[in-house]
Amino acid sequence: MAKSQKQAALRIIEALPENSSLDDIMYSLYFRKRVDRGLRELDAGKTVSHQDVKRRLRNWLRSAGR
Repeated sequence: MAKSQKQAALRIIEALPENSSLDDIMYSLYFRKRVDRGLRELDAGKTVSHQDVKRRLRNWLRSAGR
């Protein structure tokens, strides 16, 4: 990771094509933010097993009348 969040953002922006729109830039920054958050959660052990996700989804679909 870069020395600062600003430097990381600048690297992401500079890696985009010259014709990138503001929406493209914002999406790239948002995507990176979410990936970094997910990696931190993974490192902290904040995960849900595949079986648990399937169980939760099944219960959610059942409660939604499906």
